[in-house]
Amino acid sequence: MDTINKDAILKDLPLFASLTEQENQIIRDKSVLVPYQKGQVIYQEGAPPDAFYCIVFGRVIIYSKNANSDDVPLEYLHRGKYFGIISLITGEPHSVSAKAMNDCMLLVIRREDFNFVLQSVPRLAIDLSSTLSRRLKNKDIHQKTIFESTVISVFSSYSQSGKTVYALNLALSLSSQTHKKVVILDVCPAPKMHTLPARLGISEGYKVCDLSVLKNISSGALDEFLLKDNTGVDVICFWYEPGDQSWVKKIVEVISIVVNDYHYVMLDLPSVMDWSIIAVLNQSEFIHILTSPQEQDLIRTRELIGRLKNEFNFQDSKINVLVNEYKLAQLSTKQQIALLGHSIYATLPKIEQALTDRQILENPDSEYSRAVRRISRQLGDCLVGLALGVGFAYGFCHIGIFKVLEEENIPIDIIVGSSIGAVIAGLWASGMKSGDILKIITAEFKEPKDVWGKVDFTFPFSGFIRGNKLYNFLKKQLGTKTFRDIKLPLKIVASDVRSKEQRIIDDGLLVDAIMASCSMPGVFMPFKFKGEFLLDGGIIHPLPVEPLVYLGAKKIIAVNVTPSKEDVINEFEAATKDTNKPKNPKGFSIKSFLKEKFRFNIIDIIFSSVEVMQSELARKESRLADVVLHPDTKGLHWLELYRAEEFAKRGEEEARKHINRIKQVISE
Repeated sequence: MDTINKDAILKDLPLFASLTEQENQIIRDKSVLVPYQKGQVIYQEGAPPDAFYCIVFGRVIIYSKNANSDDVPLEYLHRGKYFGIISLITGEPHSVSAKAMNDCMLLVIRREDFNFVLQSVPRLAIDLSSTLSRRLKNKDIHQKTIFESTVISVFSSYSQSGKTVYALNLALSLSSQTHKKVVILDVCPAPKMHTLPARLGISEGYKVCDLSVLKNISSGALDEFLLKDNTGVDVICFWYEPGDQSWVKKIVEVISIVVNDYHYVMLDLPSVMDWSIIAVLNQSEFIHILTSPQEQDLIRTRELIGRLKNEFNFQDSKINVLVNEYKLAQLSTKQQIALLGHSIYATLPKIEQALTDRQILENPDSEYSRAVRRISRQLGDCLVGLALGVGFAYGFCHIGIFKVLEEENIPIDIIVGSSIGAVIAGLWASGMKSGDILKIITAEFKEPKDVWGKVDFTFPFSGFIRGNKLYNFLKKQLGTKTFRDIKLPLKIVASDVRSKEQRIIDDGLLVDAIMASCSMPGVFMPFKFKGEFLLDGGIIHPLPVEPLVYLGAKKIIAVNVTPSKEDVINEFEAATKDTNKPKNPKGFSIKSFLKEKFRFNIIDIIFSSVEVMQSELARKESRLADVVLHPDTKGLHWLELYRAEEFAKRGEEEARKHINRIKQVISE
C-alpha cells in the first residue's frame, strides 16, 4: 500500500502538515499505510499497546463494553483524527476498542518506532500532549463514557461584551450539532447574581455552589447543583471569594470531574484580569475572547492578549478572538486586525431581534445563529465542506446541486471553488440562491452566439482571450464585494504562473479572485492579482478537495463535473470525425464557428487536452471526499453556455440520487 504517495498524505493530514521536510522524512520512514475493511477490529479493549493510528480516509468507531458486555459507542473519528496514543504513552492496555466503520486507510507508527519519532520531532510531542490531556480521565470516578472532552473558556477584557449570551448559544449549538453532552460552568464572584439560569428559563429554585465552603469535591457532591432543562445543556453556578485563592484549586478539581461525563465543558468567567482567573483560563484547550469592533475595545483586547502571551506564555493557537458587532463597526476588518495585532477567529453579527437570548433555539435563521453554528461545527469536528470543480459550461451543473442543498437544508460551512466552480461558489456565497444564479446565466446566454459576446480575442502572446468582458460580467453581479462582505467562508483556488504552486485566495475583491481562478492557460491571459500572475485553479486542483481537508472540513461533498478521460477522448474523436454533422437547430454551429476562426480548432484542442489531464487529477482528489457527485453530461458540450438549464437539471438529478448518502454523512 506504500505505493500511495505518502508525501501528499502527510501534507494533507493536519497533525503533520506544518512539519519540515526533514521531520516528515522521519514520519515517512517510521510509518506504514494499512488498509482496514468495514467492520474490521483495529484493537480491542484490554489489548496491550501496539501502535499510533491516524486516519487517512474512512471512519473509525471508538467503543467500550458496559456491564452487560454490550458495545457502547464513545466517538466516531474521521479523517485526520488519531488514536491509540494513551496506551502508547502510559504503557497501559487499551481502555477502549476501535473498529473500522467503513473501508479505511490508516497511517500506522508501530510501538517500537513511536518513541523515536517523539524524540526526533519534539513539536509533534507537544501537539499530541494537548490531545492526551483531553482524553485522559480519572478512571477511579466511574466507567468511562467520554472518549475525548474539550474545555472552552469564554472571556473578555471588559464587561458587557456579550460573552454570556455567546457562551449560552455556543453551548446550545454544540449540543444540537454534535449530539454530545455539554455543560456550562458559570463562575461569578460572590454575591453577584448569575444570569445564565434565567436565560435558560430557570428563574428560581436552583442552588449555587459556593467554592469557599465546598469540601467534598466529587461527582455526587456536584449533582445537587446541576441545572438541567430540555435544551440539552446543563449548567452549574459557582461563587468564589476573590480574596480566597483556594477556589482556583477547587474549580480545577471540578473541571477534572465533569470532563468524565461531558464532551464539552464551557467556562463563563468574569471579566477580571487577575492571576486566579488566568489560572482557570489555563485549564482550557481554547479561549474565546470577545471584543467589539470599536477602537477602545480592540486596544483593551490587544493588551489582554499581550499579557496572556508575554506574562503567562499562552500559545497563539489557544487564543481565538471574536468580534461582536453589537456595537457599530467604525473600522474595516483590516484595521481591526492591525489594532488587535492578532487574527480574528470569527465575527458575530448584531442580534437584530433581541426578544430572546437563546438565538440558536428561537431564531435559528438569524445571521448571529448562523455564525455561532459554524463555530460550533468547527469545534465539534463536523464542518461540512463543498468542493466545486472545473468544467466551463459543465460547471452550470453546480447550480442544480445548490438547488437540492437549499431545498433539503443541507448545512454547508465552507466552500472551495476552482475556475467555473469559483464563479458559482462566489455568486452563491455572496447571498444569491440557485434560482437567482440560473436566471442571471440564462439571461446572459440565450443563444449560441451569446458565448462570443463575452469573448474579447487578442493576439495570443499569453492567451487568446483578454478576459475583460468576463471581468465586467462578474463585476456587474458582485460589484466591490470582498471576502469579508460574505458570511459564508469561501476559498478560491488559483495557480501561480512563476512558482507553479497553488494559491488559496480568501482576501480581497471576489471579482479579482474569481478571474484569477478562471484564467485557463493558453486560452485566457494570466490575471494579475496582488503582484502575482495567476492562472486557472484547475491546473493544480480541478476538484479542490485537498484544500478543504487542509482547512479542517471533516465531511466533504465534492462535485466533479469534469467528464472522465475515456468520455473526453471518445467525444473528441467523434466530433473531429463527424465533419458532416448538421448545424445547430437554432442555425448556429459551434464547431463551424471555431473552424472558421481557427483552422485547427485550437481552443477546443487546448480545452480537451487540459480536460484529459484534469479528469485524472480530479479522480485522485475525489478519493478524499465522503460523497462525490458526478453529473451525467453526455450529449452536452463544454461551450454550450446557452444550455444552462439543461446542465442545472443534470446536476439536480445527480444530487437527488445521492441525497440520502449526503444526509447520512452529515449526521454521523
